[in-house]
Amino acid sequence: MPVLLLLFVGSGCAALIYEIVWFQMLELFVGSSSVSIGVLLGTFMGGMCLGSFLLPRIISPRQHPLRVYALLELSIGVIGLLLLVIMPLVGRVYVSWGGYGITGYLLRGLAASICLLPPTLLMGATLPAVARWVQTTPNGVSWLGFFYAGNIGGAVLGCLLAGFYLLRVFDMTTSTFVAVGLNAAVGALGLLVASRTNVAASPTIDHFVHDMDDDSIVSDDRRSPTDDRRSPTDDGRSSTTLVYVAIGLSGFCALSAEVIWTRLLSLLFGASTYTFSIILAVFLIGLGIGSSIGSLVAKSIRNPRVALGWCQLLNVGAVAWSAYMLMRSLPYWPINTSISSNIWFNFQLDFVRGFWAVLPGPILWGASFPLALAAVARKGGDPGRLVGGVYAANTVGAIVGSVVSSLILVYWFGSQHAQQVIMIVSGISGLLLLAPVEFSSTPTTKTLRWVAPTALVIALGVSAYLVRTVPTIPGILVAYGRYAATWLGQEGDIFYVGEGLSSSVAVSRISSGVLNYHNAGKVQASSQPQDMRLQRMLGHFTTLTPNEPKRVLVIGCGAGVTAGAVSIDQHVADLVIAEIEPLVPKVVSEHFGEHNFHVVKNPKTHVVIDDARHFLLTTREKFDAITSDPLDPWVKGAATLYTKEFFELAKSKLNPGGTVTLFVQLYESSPEAVKSEVATFFEVFPNGIIWGNTHQGRGYDTVMMGTVEAPHFNVDEWEAKLNRPEYAAVKKSLGEVGIYSALDLFANYAGRASDLKGYTGDAQINHDRDLRLQYLAGLGLNLYQSDAIYRDILRYKQFPEGLFSGSEATMTQLRNAIASAPGGEP
Repeated sequence: MPVLLLLFVGSGCAALIYEIVWFQMLELFVGSSSVSIGVLLGTFMGGMCLGSFLLPRIISPRQHPLRVYALLELSIGVIGLLLLVIMPLVGRVYVSWGGYGITGYLLRGLAASICLLPPTLLMGATLPAVARWVQTTPNGVSWLGFFYAGNIGGAVLGCLLAGFYLLRVFDMTTSTFVAVGLNAAVGALGLLVASRTNVAASPTIDHFVHDMDDDSIVSDDRRSPTDDRRSPTDDGRSSTTLVYVAIGLSGFCALSAEVIWTRLLSLLFGASTYTFSIILAVFLIGLGIGSSIGSLVAKSIRNPRVALGWCQLLNVGAVAWSAYMLMRSLPYWPINTSISSNIWFNFQLDFVRGFWAVLPGPILWGASFPLALAAVARKGGDPGRLVGGVYAANTVGAIVGSVVSSLILVYWFGSQHAQQVIMIVSGISGLLLLAPVEFSSTPTTKTLRWVAPTALVIALGVSAYLVRTVPTIPGILVAYGRYAATWLGQEGDIFYVGEGLSSSVAVSRISSGVLNYHNAGKVQASSQPQDMRLQRMLGHFTTLTPNEPKRVLVIGCGAGVTAGAVSIDQHVADLVIAEIEPLVPKVVSEHFGEHNFHVVKNPKTHVVIDDARHFLLTTREKFDAITSDPLDPWVKGAATLYTKEFFELAKSKLNPGGTVTLFVQLYESSPEAVKSEVATFFEVFPNGIIWGNTHQGRGYDTVMMGTVEAPHFNVDEWEAKLNRPEYAAVKKSLGEVGIYSALDLFANYAGRASDLKGYTGDAQINHDRDLRLQYLAGLGLNLYQSDAIYRDILRYKQFPEGLFSGSEATMTQLRNAIASAPGGEP
């Protein structure tokens, strides 16, 4: 049994590595929108559910359980290797046919099913396969719970190994090889143990075939001691049905809570890829602890069904605890996460805060699984069917919970009401199990007759009270995330807070009248001079560089200022904004219209609710210019918009003479991350240029520019263009941010690819296969070295001969302006 436990640790580790890698690979072509994530998660868990349910009904119980398990593991490894080849092919087919609407969603589901169902069917079958090696006695059921706990323990290792090491240091291919190696080792060891044991080693083997036809319901003389202690009111099948319903509701609550708490914790910790690994690890550790405790209890408890019911009722209190901690306590802990520049200390802090806030719930949900097994177990029954049925019921609930919470509950009702729904469902689940027992028990004395019902009524009353106490999400958490405590008393007026499908949004106004747009727990855009300058530069460079920018794509709506700058160019006839969060355009159209020229309501504007990568992959249209202003590259998923492959995709969607511009932040980033962004962009656009945006003489952020043909700027012609009547709105827009002429605009020159080879020489290129940037940027989350990074870039700056032209006087002025800009000549 200890050897089997070790095998399950390895199996769980491999499974989580696969899950992380496969999701990352699939999101590259089916997208990373909430709908796409829901499709992927539903398919993955659906495969696990089907596998656990079907194996006991397809594989004969006369097959050696360990040999079946070993072959399943080896098959998973083979499929894991094949998917490295198959997924890109599926991606190409999907891109040729994919799109939007019902057909598009069905195609996403089909692509996910082709890739995920074969291996996940096998993964789901592993626990029922090994279950046939134990007896359906209290002790045997206890071991099944330990196997489940070992699998979860391995999942924790896999989550941390993939999230903090394999994908950070290597890539998806290497991570897959590690998982395949684990499958091979587990399979080989399983075959070795199987070769040294007899299939008849399981005392229940003779009963398996007999029980196959009656769904493991056996006569009273073959019940386990646990069954003998069941209430007389239990009537076998109906009682078992209630347990399956309860464990399904438990799965619903567990995955719903994980989705909601992950959103809240990602605001508090920063939504980096490391944060998601930490949150998942904390949740899995709780499940593993709970499953181990439940396994120990299941061996000796008198009535596991009652224990399972109380677990569900106690979860009402556990969810109330987590809701209070996440929305009323942790955001106000006196912590400034920027004090230490070493992000690893923050990771340690985040682990501790995660355990403190959410551990009780996962422990109770983890304990529910072995208790449910004990509650439906019958001596002599098929352990494979026992485990497969309970696991499938739990997984079905989990699928519904993850989809409903991510696509409906939070978006329609908010985090507060979503958590209240979880508490109500937990209470109903407990009541289903406890009411028939507690209200019909026949204790020896009249005094004891009312003890259990009274306790249940009190528990339900306390639960109802706790449901009412769930707090609302604080605006300061949505607005300032991990810095919420440091903004207390100076946050200004946070007058709008909204929770969308994939992110939470806030709008605030400080005493000076400056508006801030908040997303991912930080200010993403504002009417501050430095932010307005960057956004206006980004938008106007995008339309002024091509000769006739009739059709333009803006990636990321944000506050709409960049898109607004694009929209006022009279040549632009069709403006497409690709925004992943449907709440954002509604918010900015209402609150930032004055600053973004009411771009969302402009008849030439078409807003596409999708992640930009998926949109570009599936659209058949081309553009004269594309500008990208996505979330910070450390936000999980954003790095897909900074890969070499994505820049090549964007370049392929340009018409002749087209231009791509990109916002690259220098603050809250590391020198390695910025260098990776710049070098990756220059790999695709070897004639690329960097334009600097400084504030108070210091580097702040930059605009990258890439063109299909080699760029050239005649300064006098640009000045004449800006002075024409049709460009009056553009000139006024630039003047509002302190750029009064073409000379002022070009004075922001900071370097070009040919001159910056010394700077980018040791950079790590960000590819689809590794998404290196999200790991580099995630380590620089607490760094504020924007000026130092900018000055490092400027060390390589020299006047770009051949890039600019104009009259002798103009060129002299331009040389002086570029030399006197912050940083100056080397």
